[in-house]
Amino acid sequence: MHLPIPGPLPGPVAPALGDFRPLQAPAQAAPLPFARIESPSASSWSLSASKRCFDVSAALLFLVLLAVPMLVIALCIRLSSPGQVLFMQNRLGRGGRMFGIYKFRSMVAGASDSKGITARGDLRITPLGRWMRRLKIDELPQLFNILRGDMSLVGPRPKLPRYEGIVNMPYRPGVTGAATLVFRCEEELLTQIHPSQVEVIYMQSIKPFKASLDVRYMSHATFWTDLRVIAATLVLCLKPARTPLVLPGEEKQLGADSITA
Repeated sequence: MHLPIPGPLPGPVAPALGDFRPLQAPAQAAPLPFARIESPSASSWSLSASKRCFDVSAALLFLVLLAVPMLVIALCIRLSSPGQVLFMQNRLGRGGRMFGIYKFRSMVAGASDSKGITARGDLRITPLGRWMRRLKIDELPQLFNILRGDMSLVGPRPKLPRYEGIVNMPYRPGVTGAATLVFRCEEELLTQIHPSQVEVIYMQSIKPFKASLDVRYMSHATFWTDLRVIAATLVLCLKPARTPLVLPGEEKQLGADSITA
């Protein structure tokens, strides 16, 4: 089963990843549970007080600039579908500590959270929610998570406990990061997989690959690479990229047992 990377590594990510370019999952994936990365190393910037100061300052600036748009979005959510404006879910943070992550609610009220993997076209997503998720607007409330000390601007995305890929993570999870940029069209990618295989393929192939990308980035991250990741994230939010169905030069048709991006 092939797992090509979803397009070339974005410019801001490639320098920090060096020559780390795994393009395929093993032909025979290991049985669940998948291998986890334990106690990874981190660059001095990733653990520094300077990064924390930068995170807080940037979060406050974004909140000031986006206060009115966020209020408008909250009002639209409230008027367009019944339920709370914010969605809160427990995720794993630094050192395995649980915290509540905030998002604008993009699904119908009472949608079951037992299905942790969301593909494009999920019927639980509201019409407004589809637009918010496409532009990543639903993630804006995580600026408050940054102020609380739960998250950073750049780092691995916080996971549900059953999808944890990095054990004893020494740094805070991020609003965006290396794997977030590389798998920026993940929901579209997952639609190429038969629904009965999504969980298995995600756990055996996609999740370990994303964890490897994030760990490699965080071990080399600097102030400047973080700035470039943030800038690339903003650009991709304004101009979402489509995921190619096959790699350049790959003629094989998509099948039920192949996953391409």
